[in-house]
Amino acid sequence: MAYDSNHTVRLLCRPKQLPKGSDPGIHHWLIGSPFLPPLTIVSIIRRINTTPSSSSPDFRKESEDLLTLIPKGFQIIGALASGDDTDARAAIEATRELRKILYGEGSVEDQSLIGAISSSDSGDPRYFVAESGNANSGLKLVTSVIQEEHPEKFLWENGCMLRCELPIKLPVYYPLKNPTDVEKAYVKATEAVIAKLKDPQAVYILEVLSKTSPDKPPPAIVRGVQLDFDTDLSETKPLAKSDEGFDASSLSCSYFSFNNKAAFSIENADTIQVSVLFNSLGPSSASAAPIAEYLPVLEEARLVVVDIKLDVLCYSSRDLPLRHAVSCLIIPGLIDQLNIMQNFMLPSLLVQHPQLKPYHFSPPGILHPITVFYELNFGETEMKQVEFRKSLHFRLGLPYDRPLLRIANALDFSKLKNGGSVSPQKGSSLLRDVHIGIPSSGVIGGTLSLVQGSYEYHHYLQDGFNDSGWGCAYRSLQTIISWFRLQNYSSIAVPSHREIQQSLVEIGDKDPSFIGSREWIGAIELSFVLDKLLGVTCKVINVRSGAELPEKCRELALHFETQSTPIMIGGGVLAYTLLGVDYNDATGDCAFLILDPHYTGTDDLKKVINGGWCGWKKAVDSKGKNFFLHDKFYNLLLPQRPNMV
Repeated sequence: MAYDSNHTVRLLCRPKQLPKGSDPGIHHWLIGSPFLPPLTIVSIIRRINTTPSSSSPDFRKESEDLLTLIPKGFQIIGALASGDDTDARAAIEATRELRKILYGEGSVEDQSLIGAISSSDSGDPRYFVAESGNANSGLKLVTSVIQEEHPEKFLWENGCMLRCELPIKLPVYYPLKNPTDVEKAYVKATEAVIAKLKDPQAVYILEVLSKTSPDKPPPAIVRGVQLDFDTDLSETKPLAKSDEGFDASSLSCSYFSFNNKAAFSIENADTIQVSVLFNSLGPSSASAAPIAEYLPVLEEARLVVVDIKLDVLCYSSRDLPLRHAVSCLIIPGLIDQLNIMQNFMLPSLLVQHPQLKPYHFSPPGILHPITVFYELNFGETEMKQVEFRKSLHFRLGLPYDRPLLRIANALDFSKLKNGGSVSPQKGSSLLRDVHIGIPSSGVIGGTLSLVQGSYEYHHYLQDGFNDSGWGCAYRSLQTIISWFRLQNYSSIAVPSHREIQQSLVEIGDKDPSFIGSREWIGAIELSFVLDKLLGVTCKVINVRSGAELPEKCRELALHFETQSTPIMIGGGVLAYTLLGVDYNDATGDCAFLILDPHYTGTDDLKKVINGGWCGWKKAVDSKGKNFFLHDKFYNLLLPQRPNMV
């Protein structure tokens, strides 16, 4: 095997070390970009589809998954296999096969490809390169491997994102006598949209959405006649600047870039918004009267209007001309999504209208965004969706102990319009995590067990709604639901009192007259609502009196250590939110961290803390005062975290 000292493999991610005893064959795909130096590995994604008769990759299924998942501007540049150095050739060949399906026959001619090998007797993988992408040409072992110290800066300092949203109403006519012709009609309608995207009269408007930047550049316009669909992105050169500046038709992405970055990440990357205008009227020098064309239907037909929402996110170099960004990234991305939706919708178009929508995510440990299509007819807690997300976690190497790819985790680009950065969707502007920084409990030698994650403080009189005297359990429930929302277990809004009551009526627990009433609810009702709205199960602990609550400290501590959710504690007509316990197992001394929903003031953190509305309470304080009444029966509602994925 020849050695190559002229090339360097640059890693922007941690190298994958396959576990000992791994089956021979391809295990991962290596992701790079035509905008980065050759042999730069941005991420490593697991291969999950194999052929039924062997452990070889199912290239067709793998290509369908990766076409959806990986944004334009990134591409497959290699494969990681288990075995010895002789298996590098098979890794290169597998990469070539996958690239031919994804990018066409010409994609392997001049592309250097990587075959990485992980063996049981070595540490980090060994990297081999085939310069022409041809596995039959000589493979060379790359002796120079660099682990980039600042991968986010390397990727985003000279890179940006382009995003294009395109809602389409697709009219599909088909004859009633031959309903199977609906597939032909759908394909024809899709082809018509693709033709419009490439039409010389189409217009693409590019702009940045931030309203706060004083030096925000005006929008740029790229016309269909200026597009070039044959450009090789890896061979594009920076535009030359003349004395008069850039030609308006050849601006590069750097036209929209800002250099005052405090940090480099997906969330802080420059994002260029692309809008599409279809112009069906061509220029005419002669005046003419309007013409209406009548095309009669030859037989009875039916119209199905399919609502499609395309949402493409691409990565680009700042030096890429805008017209190439549109023709080589945005338009191919839109076409891919049209074809993906077509393949998904056709089998059940007449039975049920699938609601397929793309979302973009930035999961931890992956430098580039990923795109996931979700079928909105299924709830996020339905098993079909859960299994789909599990497969994504497995492919991307994500942990299973928390949700990372639910809709609530999706990147929120709407904040760009107000001068913010791209970020995962979050909740409201209420006070959060008010217990942080409060004085200690006073328990000597105790062990702290606290709620983990963020929550909102919901209390009496919020939102201009007077629930004083009866709404404390509703407010505690709202705080609990806010925790699930802010931890991205759910994307639903925190329900109002009326919506909580409506849920209890819908499941048959209450009569319709309950809606709009001022009736109290307790632990059982809260468990019903959490199950209906979030799919969350709860454990209920019954305590005969306040004097017995300290006996439950060990169990409560275990809850906070394993489940981490806020607890509702109710007795009589009062309800509180429990955020933690401080417990000395040897002495039995304990304190409860109480968040009190009976507060009626403004959302002022100092007033909340100084007034004792969030603080440690002992069953019996130093003055002999009982916080939990000894003659009251208490219920504790312990919400359990749902399926983590």
